[in-house]
Amino acid sequence: MSATNSRRIIIGDVHGHYQGLMMLMEKIAPNSGDQVYFLGDLIDRGPQSAQVVKFVKENNYPCLLGNHEEMLLNVMIHQYTSNKAVQSWLYSGGQATMASYRSARIPQEDLDWFSSLPTYLDLGDILLAHAGVNPNKSLSEQTGGDLCWIREEFHSMETPYFTNKLIITGHTITFTLPGMRPGELAQGQGWLDIDTGVYHPRSGWLTGLDITNKLVYQVNVFKNSTRCLPMEKAVSKINPQEIKLSGRYKQVS
Repeated sequence: MSATNSRRIIIGDVHGHYQGLMMLMEKIAPNSGDQVYFLGDLIDRGPQSAQVVKFVKENNYPCLLGNHEEMLLNVMIHQYTSNKAVQSWLYSGGQATMASYRSARIPQEDLDWFSSLPTYLDLGDILLAHAGVNPNKSLSEQTGGDLCWIREEFHSMETPYFTNKLIITGHTITFTLPGMRPGELAQGQGWLDIDTGVYHPRSGWLTGLDITNKLVYQVNVFKNSTRCLPMEKAVSKINPQEIKLSGRYKQVS
């Protein structure tokens, strides 16, 4: 299977799994002509969030703001220091992030970097958004809450948001959607979800998508295994009506 010289590669939610990310990058082997993008949620849950952030920063890879980075900023920068906000972030993996920095505080340069992250990237024929878009708003009207947190309203769209653009997201672990198996990518009406749940004991899969050549690269962090699949063999289609009837997937973020 031949590949073009310049690829667009999109990496799903890493959640602090630095060793898994290194295995994935070795498998993908990006060159200087490739464009590599991260969908956000670099941090929390896994053991090496600080190392993941350092790697993405040092390589100047474009990265979106995920809901986990937003939770961190709300606590560290925006002073949402109510017990509920702090406990929510810590419960969602913030304790592991703090442990990875081996400090009582996250360095200001990393906080500044998190603050600079965009909530979406428009690549022309593709829109990258961490969670998705609110189908009832124009792109200019989308809020950070929409782009970082939305689930059911986006996934249950019965017609594509764009007529000429695919939305690629992370945020919602694909196996939590109706009929999906661990490791599969979920395709809906005009969108593709590539968060395969690297941290979750039911999965362990971290995904990188070569959208140029329609190839899916994956690493299982629990089994230390890798694979590369044609996109058509890695993707399952979602029925929006089933989303409306199933709320179980909303419990995993």
